[in-house]
Amino acid sequence: MEPFPFSAVVGMADLRLALLLNAVSPAIGGVLVRGEKGTAKSTMVRALARLLPELDVLGGCRFSCAPGREYQHCPDAASHGATSSAPARLVELPVGATEDRLLGSLDLEQALTAGRTKYTPGLLAAAHRGALYVDEVNLLPDHLVDALLDAAAMGEAHVERDGVSVRHAARFLLVGTMNPEEGELRPQLLDRFGLTVEVRAPREATERVEVVRRRLAYEAAPADFAGQWAEADAALATQIAAARERLAGVRLPDAELLRIAQVCAAFDVDGLRADLVVARTAIALAAWEGLEEVTADHVRAAARLALPHRRRRDPFDAPGLDEETLEDALQDPPPSTEDEEDGPDDDGPGGGAPDPGEPEGSRSDQGDQGSQAQPQQAPAGQGQAPEGKQHGEGKPYKARLFSVPGTGQGAAGRRSPAYTRNGRVVGARRPDPSLTGLHLVATVRAAAQRGSSSVGTQDLRAPVRKGREANLVLFVVDASGSMAARQRLRAVTDAVLSLLMDAYQRRDKIGLITFRGAEAELVLPPTSSVEAGAARLKHVRTGGRTPLDAGLRRAEETLRVERLKDPSRRPLLVVVTDGRSTSGPAPAATAARLAASGVASIVVDCEQGHVRLGMAAGLAVQLRAEHVVLSDISAAGLRGAALAA
Repeated sequence: MEPFPFSAVVGMADLRLALLLNAVSPAIGGVLVRGEKGTAKSTMVRALARLLPELDVLGGCRFSCAPGREYQHCPDAASHGATSSAPARLVELPVGATEDRLLGSLDLEQALTAGRTKYTPGLLAAAHRGALYVDEVNLLPDHLVDALLDAAAMGEAHVERDGVSVRHAARFLLVGTMNPEEGELRPQLLDRFGLTVEVRAPREATERVEVVRRRLAYEAAPADFAGQWAEADAALATQIAAARERLAGVRLPDAELLRIAQVCAAFDVDGLRADLVVARTAIALAAWEGLEEVTADHVRAAARLALPHRRRRDPFDAPGLDEETLEDALQDPPPSTEDEEDGPDDDGPGGGAPDPGEPEGSRSDQGDQGSQAQPQQAPAGQGQAPEGKQHGEGKPYKARLFSVPGTGQGAAGRRSPAYTRNGRVVGARRPDPSLTGLHLVATVRAAAQRGSSSVGTQDLRAPVRKGREANLVLFVVDASGSMAARQRLRAVTDAVLSLLMDAYQRRDKIGLITFRGAEAELVLPPTSSVEAGAARLKHVRTGGRTPLDAGLRRAEETLRVERLKDPSRRPLLVVVTDGRSTSGPAPAATAARLAASGVASIVVDCEQGHVRLGMAAGLAVQLRAEHVVLSDISAAGLRGAALAA
């Protein structure tokens, strides 16, 4: 079936521009598309591939090397043949892909038994000089995202397998799409994407009607519909090719370069990658418009695409830019106060260019302002509360690590011990189903035990690695009247937000149950979005009696359903309560069932005051759970107690 034409997509001007600019200059670093489901994110990305210019490639090269610009380490260099033309490829990376599928793999059996290095290229090789599309990039395992973004940044991919090394070119247009409701990318990974765009379905009825009309026409006759838009798509393809030719000749004046630096400094972005991305985007935009010089309007448009995700420091920060701050930062840079007759010796190598080292916009002044503003802009959760200080000031803090006992086999993460594809080697096993890594000592030992002086296929051993896994952290929070005292509720909220932040950093799924009155409510079904968890927590209703058993029963049912969905993900149940139960049956029977099922639990004891009944400690015994006093959630508080002892 013909793909939906790029020109036929209704609206989404920002996404359209971001994709076209990356097609002109892949050095921008790709596009991250954030938006709700059903907004044609995937449709636009797949349609873009048809607009990319055809490639001249060397025959016999599996890596699409360009004639005259062959990659010096190309594994197929010996078999390069005559030049031919080929369309730019769109390669899709599925969420369930393995590292070998992404990077390629070496046939270790051939290397060890026959002495031949046989490399099978992966998806990065297939995407070279084309486009690589990752749908639901936020659900991709972290080690794959790291490898993917490293290749995109370096322009090459490395495959290392037990002393055998292969590298190849990997320059491609990277596009990732994600639904924020299903979890966020880590800020470090967000920063590696060049541009980001927020998309949403149109709210105007006329636009929605046009979207449906075009989609129905396409489904009824795909070829006819594509033909109607072929001329418009061809014009865009021609414009992309022309802009690529003009790109190298576009000039970036010093005044606009200084403007870019002012904008990035105003938003306090980390590092200098933002400055480079804004500069490359502004140059590409000028080339797209057929101009020879970057202007302030180009910088403004580039900043709106390149900075929103870089000012986001933690998952509780909302993405986006403050328009007033942006406009202030885009003001013309202050002129130099040097006399015009001063020569190049005074102005430096830039001649008469504006000098950022002068007063009123000087580096020293800006540095002082930055250091004064820094504490106000520090994101919640980055600092730790002073030792011995009672929490409850509306900000999360660094929480201590809680983990599930034993060794699991779940998705890679940062919480509990598990057997994973990455980690330290703790043993060896027979390869099953194929050998992707080699335990050399165990392989040689197996050959020696067989009495052979050479290694055979039957001797090969794969390493067993132990790392850490992500868990399902299910919070069960008492929202009843016994917990509703203002100071206590604030302290509990801070603690749960801190644990939510910890779950985000450790790549866990989270769920939230609250109980009050006569029932318990699953406020947040298990998800990877800690942002959603924090938002739901802030709007929890409080007051009424305390149905503790109802909260535990709702947790029991939620864990049963999640176990069917994802059997390998081990749960960690966090019950936040003072232990009182004033509504419904006693929680002992439900607690005993949870304990018998092997669920690892923590009871966060919120009881305060001079007279304490110790009910939460009793609940911890029934759950076979770890009992933690609310003040001991903080890693800083725990260190302070240890030092005092």
